[in-house]
Amino acid sequence: NIVFAEHLDNEMNVMSFNIRMSTKSDGANWWEYRKDLAANVIKFYDVDMFGAQEVLHNQLTDLLDRLPDYGYVGVGREDGKTKGEYSPILYRKDRFSVVKSGNFWLAEDKESEKEFFFLNTHLDHMGQVARHEGASLVLKQVKLLSRNLPVIVTGDFNAVPTDDPIKVLTDEKDPRHLTHARTLAPLCYGPEWTFHDYGRVPLDERVWIDYIFVKGNVKVLRHGVLAESLDNLYPSDHCPVISRIIVQ
Repeated sequence: NIVFAEHLDNEMNVMSFNIRMSTKSDGANWWEYRKDLAANVIKFYDVDMFGAQEVLHNQLTDLLDRLPDYGYVGVGREDGKTKGEYSPILYRKDRFSVVKSGNFWLAEDKESEKEFFFLNTHLDHMGQVARHEGASLVLKQVKLLSRNLPVIVTGDFNAVPTDDPIKVLTDEKDPRHLTHARTLAPLCYGPEWTFHDYGRVPLDERVWIDYIFVKGNVKVLRHGVLAESLDNLYPSDHCPVISRIIVQ
């Protein structure tokens, strides 16, 4: 039997992955035990570009050591350099070139020569007004900086789809609105939750707080929540979420 298959070069896998900061107080779930598994998730699912959250500098170094084909943009939030948590964007160096970077980011796919705007964020679980403003700021900055290019936004928003910040982001009456990639996917995989606290949250209490949003000429082919573990070891206390998309 012979099969001829065409690889569509303009398809890409994007991911949002809160890796959980490295703290010894996590005991058996400490990063030192999880780092190989976390990197293998990226390798196994052939991720082209991903936004990560809660990344301390040593964790970024660990990931880059294990993922030599990836570059990154991002800084630690405490000093704008290496201190505190990063929300970095990692990308395949052979496929993408950074057009502009900063706290907001533009990229170009070298294969298709399509430019797009990629933003990654971690919305705090702070006060209601601040969360509302944080979501509004995402919309404002996307409009301001994306130059009307196709948009991909990843992040841990610490909000379920019915919470105010997500309603702000996805309000179809607002021309700036984003769309949750899962709602566009003809094929959805995995559970309807992303946070499990290393398997400790009872199944019926688990919630969806990690997102891939899109806007503009982006076609979503599939969306998955990766709720996998290796025996009793999880890559994080959050599930990575992944979408296969085409920037058109």
